[in-house]
Amino acid sequence: MTPAQHDAAAEALFQAEAAGRQIGLLSLAHPGMTLDDAYAVQAALVARKKAAGRQVIGWKIGLTSRAMQDALKIDTPDSGVLFDDMLFEDGAVIPAGRFIQPRIEAEIAFLLKAPLTGAGVTREQVLAATEAVAPALEILDTRILRADPATGRARVVTDTISDNAANAGIVLGAQRHDPRGLDLRWAGAILKRDGVVEETGLGAGVLDDPVTGIVWLVERLARYGQGLGAGEVVLSGSFIRPVEAPPGSVFDADFGSFGRVRTTFAQG
Repeated sequence: MTPAQHDAAAEALFQAEAAGRQIGLLSLAHPGMTLDDAYAVQAALVARKKAAGRQVIGWKIGLTSRAMQDALKIDTPDSGVLFDDMLFEDGAVIPAGRFIQPRIEAEIAFLLKAPLTGAGVTREQVLAATEAVAPALEILDTRILRADPATGRARVVTDTISDNAANAGIVLGAQRHDPRGLDLRWAGAILKRDGVVEETGLGAGVLDDPVTGIVWLVERLARYGQGLGAGEVVLSGSFIRPVEAPPGSVFDADFGSFGRVRTTFAQG
């Protein structure tokens, strides 16, 4: 793709989000699209959001589980940017029509007290830079069709990355924990929708340790001269499959002693 095509794709995604609609698969429109192309589209989209007055509050890591990587035929996670208008408090009611096709994932959020930059960052450096970890729900959405209606072709990772890694919202739990006193591989959640258990999982589903996801993100950002900043929130990756969130649905994620997070999607 050319820089002009990156920019045009970002503008289409920006307008699609504003209008609450979906565009066609970028991977279909640009068959030779690469991961670098996808991140270039994402960067152009992020620039538009910043110009519109949105503030960056952190990052998300996605596609960390083997199941999701196998489904998309990739062997690496992806990342996207969190903005201030994406943050919801525990127990929040998500306004009707806010999202197009929302889904929910359970994750561990890292709250940073110091920056993390450069190649070669270690697990110990990540822990030292972390003020606390907290239970969280990520709200996914898609401004790109999940499948092309004419061909039935499903979206692929380049579509997802371009669309800010399908990022839409974060519901942050109130509990805070020192990660140095926990084995986050065993921090898990039981996710209920409308009182029914839909998914369960453990932190080990995220690259065998959620801290590894943060290491991966710092390494990826270093290749582009970027890094994580003090005060930022980082969603380390989901350890469950995404669960559909239709209007009127109520979600309750029980992380046991780690905490609890709830949210409701208002009836349309």
